[in-house]
Amino acid sequence: MGLMDFIKGELIEIIEWTDDSRDTLSFRWPDDDKEIKNGAQLIVRESQNVQFVYLGQYGDLFGPGKYTLTTDNIPILSRLKGWKYGFESPFKADVYYVITRVFTGNKWGTSNPVMMRDADFGIVRLRAFGTYDFRIVQPQRFLKEVAGTDQHFRLDEFADAMRSRLVSVFSDALASSKVPALDVATRYSELGDALLPLINPVLRAKYGLEMPSFVLENVSVPPEVEAAIYKRSSMAAVGNLNDYVKYQMGQGMEKGGGGGAGGVAAEMAVGMAMAQQMMNQPGGLMAQTTKGIQVPPAPGTVGGASELMNPAQVAERLGVAESDVLASLEAGDLKGKKIGTQWRVPKAAVDAFLNS
Repeated sequence: MGLMDFIKGELIEIIEWTDDSRDTLSFRWPDDDKEIKNGAQLIVRESQNVQFVYLGQYGDLFGPGKYTLTTDNIPILSRLKGWKYGFESPFKADVYYVITRVFTGNKWGTSNPVMMRDADFGIVRLRAFGTYDFRIVQPQRFLKEVAGTDQHFRLDEFADAMRSRLVSVFSDALASSKVPALDVATRYSELGDALLPLINPVLRAKYGLEMPSFVLENVSVPPEVEAAIYKRSSMAAVGNLNDYVKYQMGQGMEKGGGGGAGGVAAEMAVGMAMAQQMMNQPGGLMAQTTKGIQVPPAPGTVGGASELMNPAQVAERLGVAESDVLASLEAGDLKGKKIGTQWRVPKAAVDAFLNS
């Protein structure tokens, strides 16, 4: 072997790399401590970018294609090397292949609950997990902030390094979006799409990454919030509480004597309501019969003044559960006054409720 053959063997003439691993994010091309010759061929395949790094400083970036390395197409490296009139001698530089394809089906999850402020429930703790797709859009920032000088940076290393960072970005985006906890727990697909415009700018600026898809597969809330969500959905299914109470009364009447005290109370309440409606009809039979006669006060009143009843008494009279009476009071369908923690309902309000 002659001297020229030996020198030629110590120079790099072709730089290329084929990825057959499917889990590589970046790869530092092995130069075996050789130098790159002037006019060397650089081959960059689809879904690859090549980043030159000289003494820790980022040089030129190449997309897919075939290049002949001269001062014309490595201007940054030429400036870093201090070549004024072009280079003739070989040079050394680190060459990183960065994979730019989309990496799909990556799992994410919150190891600790995410705290968020909700307008309905106050401070709520959420746990969430799902999948995401990502790709590298800024090789320089990715190499600097994520991969570093790793010889062969793989997907499993990325998952370990980025899991907590991605959850932090997700938590910040969820907090700034001010999405109600009810929506977070029920509208997974819409929420994932809504969070992408908040997540991607942060990922690009910090890590040189972008997410084409971010999917929430499950969001769990504390038991007390689950109970509140169930209660609200139940109330929505019931609809008009006034109609619901009347329906319960009708059911009690249908049972007749077998309905127990509740059924008897329901029958009495409906009978009294019907009688009062007949009396109030102008020109009706009862109105003609009682014309000119003073009707004595109804039982349970003193001097015609309204008697106050508690929710249990109202429930017994209406033939419904006490919880239904409380719900009607809270909704304002049944008029009453809350004194401390106790409700008091005028008998006239109960009669008005039956006639509504």
